[in-house]
Amino acid sequence: MRHEELFSNKDLKNLIVPLFLEQLLVALVGIADVFVIGFVGEAAVSGVSLVNSFNTIFIYLFTALSSGGAVVISQYIGKQETGRAGQAATQLLAASVFFSAVISVFVLLTGMGLMRLLFGRVEEDVMDACVTYLRISAYSYPALAVYNAGAALYRSFGKTSTTMYISIFANIINVAGNCIGVFLLHAGVAGVAYPSLISRAFSAVVVTYLCFSRKNPVRYLKEWVFRIDGGMQKRILRIAVPNGVESGVFQLVKVALSSVVALFGTYQIAANGVAQSIWTMAALVCVAMGPVFITVIGQCMGAGDTDQAEMYFKKLLKITITFALVWDVLIFAATPVMMHFYALEEETKQLTIRLVLVHNIFNAAAFPFADPLGKGLRAAGDVKFTTAVSLFTTIGVRLVFSVLFGIVLDLGVMGIAYAMSLDWVVRGIIFWWRFKHEKWKQFKVI
Repeated sequence: MRHEELFSNKDLKNLIVPLFLEQLLVALVGIADVFVIGFVGEAAVSGVSLVNSFNTIFIYLFTALSSGGAVVISQYIGKQETGRAGQAATQLLAASVFFSAVISVFVLLTGMGLMRLLFGRVEEDVMDACVTYLRISAYSYPALAVYNAGAALYRSFGKTSTTMYISIFANIINVAGNCIGVFLLHAGVAGVAYPSLISRAFSAVVVTYLCFSRKNPVRYLKEWVFRIDGGMQKRILRIAVPNGVESGVFQLVKVALSSVVALFGTYQIAANGVAQSIWTMAALVCVAMGPVFITVIGQCMGAGDTDQAEMYFKKLLKITITFALVWDVLIFAATPVMMHFYALEEETKQLTIRLVLVHNIFNAAAFPFADPLGKGLRAAGDVKFTTAVSLFTTIGVRLVFSVLFGIVLDLGVMGIAYAMSLDWVVRGIIFWWRFKHEKWKQFKVI
């Protein structure tokens, strides 16, 4: 058992700050992308929006796979088996390439049919935009998966500033490319799709090159690039598959709730759409803290030091709650100002502000327990329980109570926001109970 702290306050700061800034940058660039695409026309905006909602499914799957790899790598690092950690990282790379290539080929072969199946009722110019954007996006899937694998490795040994710098350059390429494609080349949807492809390819190439560097404490191993270790793949998939199933169900529920929102009328649909864009900004703290929990708790468990793992669980939760509270207050304070930039009716603006208020209260008070704490439990090896709880609350709480509050009690989109908050509260209480009862200390990944 180790007595010295595995992570100093400076180490935690060097983990958290770059991750938060990277997530903030991605969110701001997403806003810039939507702004530039708006100059192409309504059909382009609609097509890109629809395809992005479809692409999100695969982004979550790639993230689930990289998260599974990050847990295994972190535990090997904590165990001071850097060779095995490098082997796990290389196996994650191989799995990412294979998995994303299969999905990419599938989407390229069935793209038109998929778009007709999912969005068949849209106008023809919107469908053309969908197909064009999807085909170009599909080529970028392997690059996206490969980048996630490399980022998982760097985050596992605590060097999150590297992925932040890569993200900065990649997003500059993306925004500049969008401007050139739309305003200079007048390439329409392709003018915003190819820059995304180029920026993702750039990120994948750079992070992969860096991951082979001998200067890293853990690196990709050339001898394992084209070899499959069944045992190692099983360890990664033991976490990745439940994460992927959970993400897939969440996306399906999200689609179902979009159909429910469509029942409430134009002004509520508009308010919900604007509120969700603000929610994305408000959630950045907890999104950034998830990988921190995985890295820190994973290394503690790999070192066999459950006492330190417990200590860091509590310390990281305090940081998350404090940081989230300050950030959510700032975002809510800025919301009325942001409303001036939207051409919305006063009733819609007021509803948006109420939606943001409900979200931000529970995002600061409940979501740290519902999401980052859950990722920490997964990093400790408590995968089946956390997945089962997440699936139960997503379907049995969020979906069911969205219908009850939104339709039966006629609360509209406010009812859906209440159901989302209730989901976080129930999940957070269960995860906190699980943490306090220390069952997670008995699990192992490696």
